[in-house]
Amino acid sequence: MLVGVSRMASLFSLSAASKASRLPKQSHDARVFTTSQTLPSARKPRNYRPPKAGLISFLPASWIPYAELARLDKPAGTYYLFFPCLFSTLMAASYTHTPPLAVLETCALFFTGALIMRGAGCTINDLWDRNLDPHVARTRLRPLARQALTPFRALTFTGFQLLAGLGLLLQFPTACLYYGIPSLVLVATYPLAKRITHYPQFVLGLAFSWGAFMGFPALGVDPISDPTTFKGIVALYGSCVSWTVLYDMVYAHMDIKDDAKVGIKSIALRHEKETKAVLSGLAIVQTTLLITAGALLNASPLFLVSTSVSTAGTLGLMIWKVRLKHASSCWWWFKYGGWFTGGGISLGLLAEYVYQRDRNDRQGEVPTSAWRELIYGHRPPLFS
Repeated sequence: MLVGVSRMASLFSLSAASKASRLPKQSHDARVFTTSQTLPSARKPRNYRPPKAGLISFLPASWIPYAELARLDKPAGTYYLFFPCLFSTLMAASYTHTPPLAVLETCALFFTGALIMRGAGCTINDLWDRNLDPHVARTRLRPLARQALTPFRALTFTGFQLLAGLGLLLQFPTACLYYGIPSLVLVATYPLAKRITHYPQFVLGLAFSWGAFMGFPALGVDPISDPTTFKGIVALYGSCVSWTVLYDMVYAHMDIKDDAKVGIKSIALRHEKETKAVLSGLAIVQTTLLITAGALLNASPLFLVSTSVSTAGTLGLMIWKVRLKHASSCWWWFKYGGWFTGGGISLGLLAEYVYQRDRNDRQGEVPTSAWRELIYGHRPPLFS
């Protein structure tokens, strides 16, 4: 296994040298480093300051580059990866009348998985981009870009992250394993998409939205067992993909000038002059597909009205207010806009779940012989 990892590191090194030769010439401070060059451990890159606040500031100094590599200091991406899992789980819970504690346990597992796999995706992305990141103002102080870690160590760290993700995936029903593993292909190819297409955000959307498929098998429902159910799940997935492309298009505007210089493609560059029109179209698609998913899965008018109003309202507000020429505005709406839209959808789904549970309780379909049976139903607790 170590030999395989070593060979992969060598391939990264050769790729780095090839890509560096094709980049435009830079000043001494902005030059691209290959993997054969190593900074002395005592040398600090210009302008880099170790974190003085936040969770990772309490970590040992040698751990901080790994925490930064996994973006533990920037959790917004973790929340965006978790939301499709949450939507799917709450929708499946309403569909199956799953007991509350089982839903909470499933959501806790999904959040942990989002934290791990988002970190793994960021590490893979930084390995691909380690010779481009030094040329982009926002990314030039990332651990690989400033050479706080070698590519081999980052690759080894990726292996541990993926193993942790696999271990967590095995805590779900076996069907989740078959539905979850294919997403790794999308995670690994997103950085490549930035080099060959102006629509890498679509590939990112396919990867980040994969959790929309996972909630149903996690609660014991095979997504392909019923054609109507499958169509509803696909509609939910499409809604999440549209949302991902939308918020990442806003995010991409922070780097639009640097991306143009180093040859990174993005939907923001391709549609720079009509960005808000594209964002509006994506918002319409997201809202329409979300309502379609609810209708196909027999959701009540409570869900259909609450989610459509909150989704359209929060996205419309963001599109209206965001100042695309100002990186700080793009970052604010990327960081907090997800809570507005994702939070609104989640509350609508939660209200639907409570409504469906109450209705079935009044119809005598919820077991009431004992409180444990009421909480767990016929599914044993995951953490027993």
